[in-house]
Amino acid sequence: MANQIAIRDSLADLKGIASAGYALAFHIRFTTPTFLFQTYPKDWLDYYSQNGLVMSDPTVAWGFENVGAISWSDLSSADSKGVLKSAGEYGLNFGTTCALEVEGSRSIGSFARADREFTAQEQKILSETMGNMHAAMTDLKTLSPETAAALRMMSVQFTHT
Repeated sequence: MANQIAIRDSLADLKGIASAGYALAFHIRFTTPTFLFQTYPKDWLDYYSQNGLVMSDPTVAWGFENVGAISWSDLSSADSKGVLKSAGEYGLNFGTTCALEVEGSRSIGSFARADREFTAQEQKILSETMGNMHAAMTDLKTLSPETAAALRMMSVQFTHT
C-alpha cells in the first residue's frame, strides 16, 4: 500500500511540473513496458497511436540508446518524421526525456509543457522521481498482489482517463 501511495503521489507531482502531460514506460522488456502511464491530451495519444509514431519518435530512440535527460529541442535534428513538430500542434511545445537503466531494466519518461523549456532543476527532479518510481516497481514479486494490481489499474486510469 505504501508503494502505491508513493507512486500515486509521484505521478501527481510530475503532472505539476509537466503541465502538458507525460508518458512513462517502466521496466521495458524488449519493447513492452511493465507499467505505462500517460497523461498527454487524448487527441495527441490517438494521433500518435493511429500513425504508429513510436517507430519514428526521436525521444523513444534516444531513451533506448542513452541514460540521463535531454531536451526535445536537442533532438530536432533526429526528428526526420516531424514527430516533435506534430506534438507541438497538440500543445506539447517543449519537452524533456529521461531514461535510466538499473540492472538491465530500462525505464523511459517524456514530459511536456506548452509554455516554456524545462529548467535544469526541473529536469533533475523529473529524473530523480523516475528513478524512485523505477525502484519502487523493480520487482513485481516483492510487491503484494494487491499493490501490483493497483499499479496496473492506475496505469490504465492514467492512460485511459
